[in-house]
Amino acid sequence: MNHNYFVYILTNKNKTVLYTGVTNDLAIRLRQHIEWVNKFAFTNKYNCHFLIYFERYQYIEHAIEREKEIKGWTRAKKNALIEIENKEWKFLNEDILNT
Repeated sequence: MNHNYFVYILTNKNKTVLYTGVTNDLAIRLRQHIEWVNKFAFTNKYNCHFLIYFERYQYIEHAIEREKEIKGWTRAKKNALIEIENKEWKFLNEDILNT
C-alpha cells in the first residue's frame, strides 16, 4: 500500500517567519491553515499560510523524523533547503490546491 505523508514549510506574506509541519494530506492541511481552523495556532498568529516547500514520504515515521530535524535547524539552513527547490520562494498554494 502506498501512503503519502508530507513535511512542509509555510511562511507569511513578507517571508519573515517560517513554520514547519507534517501531514498526510497537504491540500487539506493547507486549507486548514488558510481558513484559520485553530485561531490560537502559531500559523494564525504570524499569518503563515503560504506554502514554499514540501517533501513527500511513504512512512509517517520518516516524515516526523524529518520534521523534527528541520525544526532544529537555523534559519539560514532552512533558507538554503527551500532555495534548492524554490529559489524565488514562489508561493506554491495554487499548485497544491488546484491539483
